[in-house]
Amino acid sequence: MDVTVLGCWAPYPRAGGACSGYLLRDRETLVLLEAGNGSFSRLAAAVDFRALSAVVVSHFHLDHCADLFCLRHALKGARRDGSRAEPLTLFVPQEPRGEFERLAGDNEAFTVRTIESLPRKGDRRVAIAGSLEIEFLPTRHSSPGYGVAVSGSARGCFVYSGDTAYFPELARHWAGAGLLLCEATGLARDSAQLKAVHLTSVQAGELARASGAARLVLTHFWPEYDPAVLAAEAADAFGGPVLAAREGETYSI
Repeated sequence: MDVTVLGCWAPYPRAGGACSGYLLRDRETLVLLEAGNGSFSRLAAAVDFRALSAVVVSHFHLDHCADLFCLRHALKGARRDGSRAEPLTLFVPQEPRGEFERLAGDNEAFTVRTIESLPRKGDRRVAIAGSLEIEFLPTRHSSPGYGVAVSGSARGCFVYSGDTAYFPELARHWAGAGLLLCEATGLARDSAQLKAVHLTSVQAGELARASGAARLVLTHFWPEYDPAVLAAEAADAFGGPVLAAREGETYSI
């Protein structure tokens, strides 16, 4: 499985950048994970959007979902000209209800599946998209949301934190990650400000170490911060090398 970073900034991108967006590729399966502002342009540069197998949006904040509406227009055009035969499966939370209904009422572009309606696997919900099994892990954030654990055709598991405050169970949720892509919205000094909604770089490193993650890549950067400084703080807590996500980079599991 390969993970390509389309965007890594939040809640707005640096000049020329994009907010959260990641392309998962496993054999012929292509899944768009997050569709933040600016990510659709990066997606279109990487693959033909018509070839997508599914889209996953962790929660309805615009830096994670704004470009769903670009994708929706593109898919409608592809349906009309016959270059895509079927709607694209979209996995989203059911709340906030108004945001969900803006998408669910249009079945030409998307077949919308609420994460909460998926089959249970313990405290998780599970979906299949092509050769990928996607497990949805509940988070704690200002909007209802999820992280994901994704397994493909080869050994190894990819875990994505989504947006979340710190809570101890995260280490259990993330156990066994071959690659952990974890938000690091702030520096250690920001912990009081972020404590109810986001992780700091140090918390990302601590949780990665506690979960036994093989590799840690940070993302979801405040644009005024230097990602290298965030990675250095996380590396001290993780006890090993940490990468800062870069747009266009691909990581293999």
